[in-house]
Amino acid sequence: MFDNNADRRSLEELIRSEGRLPPGQALTLKFPVLHYGPVPHFDPATWNFQVFGEVERPMTFTWQEFNELPRRKIKMDIHCVTRWSKFDTEWEGVLIEDLIKEKIITLKDGVEHVIEHAEYGFTTNIPIKVALQETFMLATHFDGKPLDPDHGYPLRGVIGYIPGREELDTPYFWKGAKWLRGLEFSKVDKPGFWEQAGYHNNADIWNEERYA
Repeated sequence: MFDNNADRRSLEELIRSEGRLPPGQALTLKFPVLHYGPVPHFDPATWNFQVFGEVERPMTFTWQEFNELPRRKIKMDIHCVTRWSKFDTEWEGVLIEDLIKEKIITLKDGVEHVIEHAEYGFTTNIPIKVALQETFMLATHFDGKPLDPDHGYPLRGVIGYIPGREELDTPYFWKGAKWLRGLEFSKVDKPGFWEQAGYHNNADIWNEERYA
C-alpha cells in the first residue's frame, strides 16, 4: 500500500498527529529482526513453559497444554528502543490477567515483579502492574500466523500500546522476551540481560527511558 518513502513519511505524520508516535521514534512498514545470539531449535515434544516463584502452585506446561490455555487477539502499536515503531500489529496468545482471573495461576501476597525467562538464560523484567495489563501478551501468533523463528517462535512476550489507553504503562519492545520458556513471579526486582548492560529498567516509551 505504501510503496515509497514519501508515502511512509505521510503515514508517519498522520500517526504523529494522532499522538501515537513516541518521541525519538520513526515509523517502519517492515518488522526488523533484532536479537542477541542464535535462533534456538524448537522441539514440541520436549518444550515446556514454567511458572514459578511467588505462586501458590508452580506449574509446567507442555506445548500442547499451553495451547489449551485461554487465548485472545489484541491489536497494538509496538516501539523498539532502536527507534523504530510499527503500528496496528495484531497478536494472538495468552494474557496473564486471564490466567489469574480463571485461577489457573494464583499469586502469593507481595508480588511486585515478573521476570521473563527465555532460551540461553536470557531474562528481562517488568513490574507486575505491567504484566497484568492487556497490553502484555504471551504471544504465539502475529498477523494471523504462527511467529517466525526470528521473531520468537514458538512463544514470545509482547508489550505494546493500545491507542486511547494512556492509563496503561508502555515499555519499549525489548521488555517482551523472544523464545520465552517461563515466568518468575517475585517480590523483588531482578534486572535482566539488557538492563544489566545499561538499558533503562523502566523503559517508558513516552519519557524516552532508553538507557540508565
